[in-house]
Amino acid sequence: MGDTLQATKNRYGIIGNYPALHRAIETAMQVGPADITVLIRGESGTGKEAMPKIIHGSSMRRHAKYIAVNCAAIPEGTIDSELFGHQKGAFTGAHESRKGYFEEADGGTIFLDEVGELPKPTQARLLRVLETGEYMRVGSSKVSKTDVRVVAASNLDFDTAIGRGRFREDLFYRLNQVPISMPPLRDRGPDIHLLFRKFTADFSDRHRMPPIRLDEDAVELLTHYPWPGNVRQLKNIAEHISVVETDRRVSADKLLDYLPEVNTQRLPMALGEGGEGGAEDSFSEREILYKLLFEMKSDLTDLKSLVLKMLSEGPFEVETQEGTELVKKVFGNETGGDLVQLPARRPSATDSVPSPDVHSPHEDVVEVSENLSLVDNERELIIRALEKHGNRRKLAAEDLGISERTLYRKINEYDIK
Repeated sequence: MGDTLQATKNRYGIIGNYPALHRAIETAMQVGPADITVLIRGESGTGKEAMPKIIHGSSMRRHAKYIAVNCAAIPEGTIDSELFGHQKGAFTGAHESRKGYFEEADGGTIFLDEVGELPKPTQARLLRVLETGEYMRVGSSKVSKTDVRVVAASNLDFDTAIGRGRFREDLFYRLNQVPISMPPLRDRGPDIHLLFRKFTADFSDRHRMPPIRLDEDAVELLTHYPWPGNVRQLKNIAEHISVVETDRRVSADKLLDYLPEVNTQRLPMALGEGGEGGAEDSFSEREILYKLLFEMKSDLTDLKSLVLKMLSEGPFEVETQEGTELVKKVFGNETGGDLVQLPARRPSATDSVPSPDVHSPHEDVVEVSENLSLVDNERELIIRALEKHGNRRKLAAEDLGISERTLYRKINEYDIK
């Protein structure tokens, strides 16, 4: 299966090694000879159109016609005529009879892309074709027969569409005999850079110019970008960069200029000083400072509760280098003030007693100055979050309540290794 899988990928120009992508290709190859209806689901731009070609090429119909129809691109008023044909005079402009796609593809395969966009009356006609192979041209009363393998694709949420009455439930189950899911590009990790290199290499060969190369940080940025347009968006950006950039070595900062700002909030990359993201970064800084102050307050509250608990238990002994000391707790006032005095250890017989006019009762009290620098505390909080999540910046940023981009800038700003 491994050699066959790779041969299929090469034949249809499929790039990537993501396991879910391999499962989709293998399912398409296995279902090809079965001659049953297949529904391919996935976001727009994930490459769904390659699966019906694999299915058709693996079937007994591979020598017959293969017709791809974009249902969303055909106006509602003419969709029935396009799919099932029409008779002369059936409507204004119908000057002669015309075959529909189901008649043209008889004996072959028809791919209905964006099948979820079909109007309800057309859905009923399609269901009849799938169940009986019968249809009627628009304006005709004669029933015609067709033998067509139907493969459909859609990014529609069918559960919601069925619940709202936008899509027929019986048609969905008839189309969904074998489901194939295409993974979104953002989940495919290293495949993203492979695809980018393929697109830039193809462009450079076509226009005879050096291919684009990405710095290490740019590759990481490319991998973490959410890619709402999936492979289609990646190809457009790769070609855009190939056309515009004179320096064929692209850094992360330069790559960021080509990524839509609305979709970069999850990225581990900073904008420069005074950039377009200044307001967002400032807001994120306030967020992390507020979080820091709340955590400090929580820590102080816990510490105070612990001290008060110790005070309520009476005197206690503490082991020191010089022996056992009796530590006496003293409240600053009767209501439990914040003053806690720890006198020196209990004098022994060998100790000399200091004269009262030499030592003050408070001379042995050591004052500890707490570091109240927000910068230092912010740096420490970021380090703790990174250590907690094993240096996985995405999880650390979520724990801190900030974007990965802000966290990435803070790591560089504070020189955190």
